[in-house]
Amino acid sequence: MELFEQLSSQIKGQGKTLVFPEGEDVRIQGAAVRLAAEELVKPILLGSKAAIEATAAANNFDLSGLQIIDPAEYPADAREKMVDALVERRNGKTDAATASKWLEDVNYFGTMLVYLEVADGMVSGATHPTGDTVRPALQIIKTAPGSSRISGAFVMQRDDERYIFADAAINIDIDAQTMAEIAVQSANTAKVFGIDPKVAMLSFSTKGSAKAPQVDKVAEATQLAKTAAPELAIDGELQFDAAFVESVAAAKAPESEVAGHANVFVFPDLQSGNIGYKIAQRLGGFEAIGPVLQGLAKPISDLSRGANEEDVYKVAIITAAQALA
Repeated sequence: MELFEQLSSQIKGQGKTLVFPEGEDVRIQGAAVRLAAEELVKPILLGSKAAIEATAAANNFDLSGLQIIDPAEYPADAREKMVDALVERRNGKTDAATASKWLEDVNYFGTMLVYLEVADGMVSGATHPTGDTVRPALQIIKTAPGSSRISGAFVMQRDDERYIFADAAINIDIDAQTMAEIAVQSANTAKVFGIDPKVAMLSFSTKGSAKAPQVDKVAEATQLAKTAAPELAIDGELQFDAAFVESVAAAKAPESEVAGHANVFVFPDLQSGNIGYKIAQRLGGFEAIGPVLQGLAKPISDLSRGANEEDVYKVAIITAAQALA
C-alpha cells in the first residue's frame, strides 16, 4: 500500500485534531478543507476571522467543517487561563506579561492549544521560518521522556522501498549520546511509517576498519543506543554499503543482524545526513518526505515556506499519525 494511503487508513475517523496557526494562507485552507472532507483530521485554523473568510470566499472553500479561532477575539477568561498555564509551564522563567505577549504570536497560541490538549498536534511553517515553529515547541511542549533534544528525519520512498534518514535537518554536530538518542527516535518514527526498524549507525568505517575519533564516536553511540533500547536491532559502526548491500555486509560485518538489511540510517552529523538524503533524492529518484520532527512530547511539524497545498496535506497526515502512535 502506498505510504499516504496506509497512513490515511490509520487516522481516518480517529478524530485527531490539528491546529494550523497560518489559517489565513490559501495553501493551509485548501489542505484543511480536504482533510476535513475526508475525515482524516479535525482542523483548527488560527488567524483573523475576517481574513480567513476572505481567503475562503476568494477560493470557493467551504469552511463549515473547520473550527476557526481568532486569537484576538479569544474570550478573556480562556486567555487568562492560557496565560496562567504558560507561566506555570515555564516554571518561573516567564512572567504573566511576557506570556500574554507571546500568545499574540499564532505559533505560541497554537502550541498552547496542543499543550492544553485542545489539539493533538500542530502544523506550521508555511509563512514562518523554522525557528518560529520549533522555539515554542521546545519551550512549552518540550522533549519526550528519554530525549534531551529534537531531531529531523526524512522518509525516503521510491516505489515499494521506504527508509528513514536522520538527522538531516536539525543538529549540526552531535556527540555520541545525541547520536544514540537520534537512533532510538528514528526507530520509533520508522514504526509510525510501517517500517520494522533495523538501525545502522553510519560511519566511514565498518567494525574498526579505520581508526579516528569520529569512528570512536559512532561506536560509542551504538553501544549507548543498544543499552537504551535493547529490544531494537541497532548496529554500527557501519559504512553505508555494509549497511545496505547484503554481499558487502557478508564480507565486512558477517555477524551483524543489521548489516545488509538496514532501513533506518543514522548519520554522524548534519552535514553528511543532509548531503546523503539529497543525493538519494536527486540521483536516486527517491521522494524525500519531511523533515519529521522527532523527540517532542507531542507532534509539532514544520513546513517549508515553499510548501504547496499537497505538501501541507501530507505533513498533516504524518502529524496525525504521530499523534495516533
